[in-house]
Order: sequence, then structure tokens, then C-alpha cells
Amino acid sequence: MPATSLNRRVFLTSVASLPTLRLIAGQQPNFSAGVKVVNVLATVRDKQGQIVKNLKKEDFTLLEDGRPQVIRYFAQQSDLPLTLGLLVDTSYSERRMIPTEREASHKFLQQVLRPQQDKAFLIHFDRDVELLLDLTSSSEQLEKALDRLQVPKHQEPSRRPAVGGTAFYDSIYLAAGEILKTQPGRKALIMLTDGEDNASKISMEEAISAAARADTLGYAVRISDEEIGSMVGAGWHGPRGAIDRPDGKKILKRIAKETGGGYFEFGKKKSLEDIYSEIEEDLRNQYSLGYTSDKPDSKSGFRKIELKTANKGLVVQARNGYYV
Repeated sequence: MPATSLNRRVFLTSVASLPTLRLIAGQQPNFSAGVKVVNVLATVRDKQGQIVKNLKKEDFTLLEDGRPQVIRYFAQQSDLPLTLGLLVDTSYSERRMIPTEREASHKFLQQVLRPQQDKAFLIHFDRDVELLLDLTSSSEQLEKALDRLQVPKHQEPSRRPAVGGTAFYDSIYLAAGEILKTQPGRKALIMLTDGEDNASKISMEEAISAAARADTLGYAVRISDEEIGSMVGAGWHGPRGAIDRPDGKKILKRIAKETGGGYFEFGKKKSLEDIYSEIEEDLRNQYSLGYTSDKPDSKSGFRKIELKTANKGLVVQARNGYYV
């Protein structure tokens, strides 16, 4: 993959190959040759939303397609490498949010990424999807890439709505299917957007599937300029013409829930710095569980995972399944 930019022309080739993608369950760790381990990263919170850090393997119950599984691998805090993808919406409706996103994102990446161990990449999306910076652990390169975030000229008000658009789902697929699927360790996408999509070539379901196949957590941050959003909504167009405006909040909540990440809203009550602090706490306090499925791998497809604790007052945040 080039270190400069990966645009829609390359992306369209990737979309065409979507049905052929396969993720072997639990590529790590392997207890012995030929034994595949399904890995599940989980964050647990109490009713007040506080992280719970003192649970043991015996406190968890794990089901696959409704069948109890034996948890063979357990760690209270994983030291596996972390790969982060930052997806930033640069469509016209987000133009006043970009300076805030740029500053907070730089501080967050500086705090979270461990030198020589963790990596990050940056993608921005409007009607096109572009890789601004490929995988790197360099804080300096990440800062320079963040400085390049801006609304493209074709999204300016005088040119809307004819050539505007937001390809949010496409950006998730590009990040998960083309970058994260080959990376080891822990993987997460942080999505800064209002959640509205009107230009993608693939569906939300396909985007979520790509994240699941890449074993990637999705942290959705709804950051929206309601004043500009209402202006844009009046001329909402997609590839096939005028369409109904989607419910961005509902979309982002679903993506976060099904990938095992989290959903957050930027606003007067919660700054982007506050949200990033919560995401950082999540990433630093994950339980890592592993099991070998009692069902043979002869049949491909999606298998549902349900992770619970004996304490019904606790909320477990984990992915809801995997692909064989």
C-alpha cells in the first residue's frame, strides 16, 4: 500500500473483492499447531459507567451461537500491539468541526501510542475516501497529516448539492478491509462524523461486516454542526439523486454496538478531549479472552458471541461475533 494516498479508484477494486474476504477466527494466540483461538476484547462498566478492573476468568460466561464455551485464555490487561485508524469526515457539513478534531486528535494519539509498539493511520472522507497517512508510529508524521485535514473545494457551498457527498461506509471498509485485516494485536477505528452517508458504494451492513472480519473495534464519535447540517439537509443528494436524510445517531450506535466499541456524542456537555479520555481508558483496561470453538470450522459464515458476567449490574462491551 502506498504511503501517500489511496483514493476511490483503488478503493473500487477493493469493493469488488468484498465477498471473497475471509478472517480465520482468532489468528492469535495459537496454543498449539492447528488450534485456532477466537479472541474477544472486552471492557466492563458498572451502572455509573465506571470501568471495572478486578474481574477474573471465572466471572465471565461466553456463548457461541447460544452454546457455552470454555475460556482458555484470559488476561486482565492486554499488552498486545495496538493499531488505530482515525476516520475523519471532511464533508461540508463538518467544516467548522475540523479545527477542534485536529487539535484533540493530535493530543490523543500522542498519549495513547506507545513508541515502537503501536501504530496509527489517518483517512478522511467526503464524497471520496483518501488515505492521508499510512501506518506509522511517528507523532510528527501524524501531526503533519492532521494539519492537512480540510474540506475539499468541490464541497464548497457554491457547488452544493450537485457534487457534494459523504462516503462514510466506504471509509470503514477501506480502513478495515485493506489496512487492519493484516495487522496483529488489538485494532480499533475511531470515527469522527455525524454518521450520515449519501455517497458510499457499499451498505452499512457490508461496512460492519468488514470491521468484524478484521477483528476491529469501532469507536463512533458523533460530532455534528447542527446549523450547517440543517442547511445541507435541504439539498440531500446521493449517487442516484435526492434521498431522505439518514439518522446519523442511530447508524453510529449500531456500528459501535456490533463491533464491540463505543458510542459518544460531542457537545456542550462533553468535549472531544473528554471523549478521547474515555476511549483511552477503554483501550488501556480491556480484558482479553480466548477460546477454541466447539464447532468445526468446516462451515464458513458468521457466529454470534455473547459475553456476560455473573453480576447482572455490569455492562460488558465486546464484539457480537466473528467470521469463519
